[in-house]
Amino acid sequence: MKLFCWNGIRLISVCSILFLTVGCANPFKNKTIETSSLNPSGTSNEANKTQSSSKDWLWWESIKTDIPTLPDRFIEYSEDTFLRVDNMTALLLAGGASIAMHKSDADKTIAENFSRHRAFHGFAEESLNIIGSPAFHFPAAGLWYAISAQNQDELNKQRAATMITALSVSGLVIVGLKAIRDNETPNGGSWAWPSGHTASSFTVASVLDEFYGPKIGIPAYVLASCVAYRMMDAGDHWGSDIVFGATLGWVVGHTIAGKHKNLEIAGFEVLPYMAQTQNDNTAMGITLLKHF
Repeated sequence: MKLFCWNGIRLISVCSILFLTVGCANPFKNKTIETSSLNPSGTSNEANKTQSSSKDWLWWESIKTDIPTLPDRFIEYSEDTFLRVDNMTALLLAGGASIAMHKSDADKTIAENFSRHRAFHGFAEESLNIIGSPAFHFPAAGLWYAISAQNQDELNKQRAATMITALSVSGLVIVGLKAIRDNETPNGGSWAWPSGHTASSFTVASVLDEFYGPKIGIPAYVLASCVAYRMMDAGDHWGSDIVFGATLGWVVGHTIAGKHKNLEIAGFEVLPYMAQTQNDNTAMGITLLKHF
């Protein structure tokens, strides 16, 4: 645990430095040397400095604009997720399976089997622990958002914001359920059910699958599954914790990302099209848009 804590601190520090670098590195790149009150184009140097400064901090301006909308987004997406009959059915089934596994001693049998046949040790174990942690996912999504906002990449900025929202919804639900259940892990820890690492990892995989399809989604699911396996392998969680955590992450990720996913055909976004013909008639149809 000590090693994990130190690695986690280092990781968050690195992400924070990178996050700040996105906004802080550019001001030095765009500085100009004042040789006269007006530059050759006739614009004052002070005006150029003001324009350059505003461009350098686009990511911060974007954050200030989006933060006030977070509570409304959180409530809206939570309602969309947990008021759907199919989602609630999946979560109730996963909850029922968790209860059955715990009451029938299936959890203990699985935990004993993992304790006798450990798969992950040392670097691999700690790497999966860090990669699967919400403490890794949130800074990574924040960095994605900041870089996209700075580059004025609206598509990726919205996708990053969706990822942050999905992680927030699943994270808050996980913390609430852990506080209510408050049972012990196989290795004697607290707040076992459900698995936060598993829920967060499957949330990330589900969002990526919605946005980028199976080419990115399948590897993301494989990695999330490795994280879930590691949590049982290390004795940090019961099998029932994994079942519900994975289901919750899948439900939240697909619902929230799917809400903002544009209709696509062969990788092209399908958008409405309207134009005026030479005879003053209105032509309507669709257009295909591809981002490169």
